Amino acid sequence: MAKKVVVEGKVIGQHVLNITTKQIDVKAPEIAQSAVPGQFVNVQVSKRNSPLLRRPFGIASVNKETGIITMIYRILGDGTKILRDVCSGDEISIVGPLGKGFDLKAKKPLIVGGGLGLAPLLSLAEGMEGKKADVLMGGRCEDDMFWTDYFAPISNNVYVTTDDGSMGIKGTVMAVLPKLLAANKYDCVYVCGPEPMMKAVAAECMKQKIKCQVSLEKYMACGLGACLSCSCEGIGERIKVCTDGPVFWAEEVGEW
Repeated sequence: MAKKVVVEGKVIGQHVLNITTKQIDVKAPEIAQSAVPGQFVNVQVSKRNSPLLRRPFGIASVNKETGIITMIYRILGDGTKILRDVCSGDEISIVGPLGKGFDLKAKKPLIVGGGLGLAPLLSLAEGMEGKKADVLMGGRCEDDMFWTDYFAPISNNVYVTTDDGSMGIKGTVMAVLPKLLAANKYDCVYVCGPEPMMKAVAAECMKQKIKCQVSLEKYMACGLGACLSCSCEGIGERIKVCTDGPVFWAEEVGEW
């Protein structure tokens, strides 16, 4: 596991992706050099009256040459509202890289994601060591599918579903996944997104006898395994998403 550090990262810039979502690029060379796909960082914005607890963000992209890490986030609570307003040149305190990343040994991988779960999967697609994965992604509508611009240049085939049918196939990823698995010889499926989606994907993989890794999304107060706020039921024991994961083999997870 990569050694975690605490750094003051310098904000390089932010980009609006849709009305609720932004990309932030931060120069943090110590984290960029050691991060692996699937890990996350804990961020504290240094402003008066900012929330006490750090906020976890999946690492969406890493440029080891420039030392820049990229995070993609949705503006929801107080922490992300403060983050939304930081400018180029501002500094934010970052702890990372944290957690356990993906197993990269698959020879024919399929990536399945929905919503912000696609952020850590983007770093996975980038880090596939010369292999291009197929990608199946789902969202509510076309406005949510800015992700295609990120994945298309670094992936093999990209399949899209939307709840309202405004882009790709109408429905969830499960409208496409069973036939996709049956028609291709994938040796591992990687999934992150809403919990019901991950459960359904993992169940289908089990049915078709294909290995599956899931990246769990849980509230993490400390990110270091001390507070137990992210613990959930594993097979025969409690597991901590922040330190035992966030990436698990699907069969390691009991009640999500």
